[in-house]
Amino acid sequence: MSSERGTTVGFRSERGAVLLALMLSTGLIAIDATILATAVPSVVAELGEFNQFPWLFSVYLLAQAVAVPIYAKLADTIGRKPVILVGVGLFLLGSLLAGFAWSMPALIGFRVLQGLGAGAVAPMSMTIVGDIYTVAERAMVQGYIASVWAISSVVGPALGGIFSQFLSWRWIFFVNIPLCLIAGWALVRSYHENIERRRHRIDVAGAGLLTVGLTAVILALLEGGNAWAWTSWPSLVSFGVGIAALALFPLVERRAAEPVLQLSILRRPLILTTTLISLGIGALMIGITSFVPTYLENALNVVPLVSGIAVAALTLGWPLAAAQSGRMYLRYGYRTTVLSGGVIALIGAIALAIAGPWPSPWTVAIIAFVIGFGLGWTAAPALIAAQASVNWNERGVVTGVNMFARSAGSAVGVAVFGAIANQVISSGRGEHDFATIVSASTGVFVAVASAAALMVLASLWLPRGGVDSAAYSVAPAASAESAEAELGEAEPASA
Repeated sequence: MSSERGTTVGFRSERGAVLLALMLSTGLIAIDATILATAVPSVVAELGEFNQFPWLFSVYLLAQAVAVPIYAKLADTIGRKPVILVGVGLFLLGSLLAGFAWSMPALIGFRVLQGLGAGAVAPMSMTIVGDIYTVAERAMVQGYIASVWAISSVVGPALGGIFSQFLSWRWIFFVNIPLCLIAGWALVRSYHENIERRRHRIDVAGAGLLTVGLTAVILALLEGGNAWAWTSWPSLVSFGVGIAALALFPLVERRAAEPVLQLSILRRPLILTTTLISLGIGALMIGITSFVPTYLENALNVVPLVSGIAVAALTLGWPLAAAQSGRMYLRYGYRTTVLSGGVIALIGAIALAIAGPWPSPWTVAIIAFVIGFGLGWTAAPALIAAQASVNWNERGVVTGVNMFARSAGSAVGVAVFGAIANQVISSGRGEHDFATIVSASTGVFVAVASAAALMVLASLWLPRGGVDSAAYSVAPAASAESAEAELGEAEPASA
């Protein structure tokens, strides 16, 4: 379904107010992506439980991953606006409670609420962009969205370091409160859509199996070799329950009236390929942002502000590349752009693994910038390629599947990386011993490089051709089916 579109892109255009609202909403997630990592040592110093810190990222990403497909389905039935506003509200509530957390388990629990909110905000922002802008216009819009990540890449780690070093880590959550209020107000005021509401069913069984499956696998990975032995009954039961639930999930989804994750869409080669790429992006990104600050702070005793700057390099390189990715894929095609970015990220990941035994904030920052630059040419073009191949009534699902894959890749990735780190630390002299933390971090960085290599392999399966080629266009049959489906729906309009 097409939306009403103006003739220009920018704040002064007809859609300028909506673009600004989406940038504010994206800013919530962009800042949260980096602000916590630099504060982890400070959080652990007050609340304890160092071996539990990966859960701060895992549960957030798990909640986000499970929520994304649910929100995507709701967005295609009741509209985008209610979903993104609910997301902002949940993120606000989670941030407020996290700021008052009294223990590590409590903080982990409140991170779940934040993840449920982020699961709506991130994909809905991209879906709305896909609704109100053409493929060519989206190339220009990427510059605006990329600027949000660029600013957040500097502000997030800096704020995390400043709050941890001079105030309290709790302010990394409190700072979200005014941002949520401003973003929510901007969306209510500027974005309007006209949707004919229809009855829908929530796939409770599918959502439950997906949650149980991912949670059990992550639990087994993070606690194996730590709370219990890898071959103990708790470990075997956790793995068994997780694998069984994930195996049953596709069977349940086939019979669901409105599946939480429309797996049939993965039968399309392009959608499957971009989903696999997104899995790799999620694992690669979380491996850097979650473990680099702890690596530098524990190995070199650098202050949080310095480790934050090193992480900022990744999230600075990403938007700088993303801002130019539109020109790249319009000229050279999606495949060339995504593959080039993947190779650059792989080179950076290999360099990080090699440099692991010799920790240096400057070396890490340069390498992180290279990795971020590569991801900037990979993430957005892959998503836009998937969006361009479907009509309006499937765009939310496709975006949701892509974002789900990235969140799932991050959630499982941080669990695998955490398991590697915990195993090395538990057999060494603790997280404050130089040799032990360097060895653990280097093991994580080798695993990150492996994830990057798999991402590049997936990129090779993207179809050749330009953005206007048949491989990246809506199939005629799909167009006809979509047109029939749209007869009973009103067209969304942006103000």
